[in-house]
Amino acid sequence: MKTLLLTLTAFFIIIILQHKASVQTGRVVHIAKLEIDPAQLDSYTAALKEHIQTAIKVEPGVLTLHAVADKNNPAHLTVFEIYADTAAYKAHLQSPHFKKYKTGTRDMVKSLELIDVVPLALATKEKL
Repeated sequence: MKTLLLTLTAFFIIIILQHKASVQTGRVVHIAKLEIDPAQLDSYTAALKEHIQTAIKVEPGVLTLHAVADKNNPAHLTVFEIYADTAAYKAHLQSPHFKKYKTGTRDMVKSLELIDVVPLALATKEKL
């Protein structure tokens, strides 16, 4: 019984330390899945590109913003986002360019699902 208790205790300590290590990075990582009105896709894409370029240029806490379209259904977009920490994410949401983007594209977006994810392995070979 004592061995089982020690084993369980060690197991839980390992789990807690692994969780603490992932939290210590402080990164906020999201995947946004959007469906855009196909009739407004070109306008939406232009606004999205402007927003991403500005955010990466002027916000040090915005580390990654990658947007891709489904090859078979270009109106279905996925955006992969990495922020330095919660404060950087909150600052991003209050930035003038984000507010402009949200306001300007509000009627173009048919649906939005924001998924919080935990980074397991992130790597980039070259700057895109």
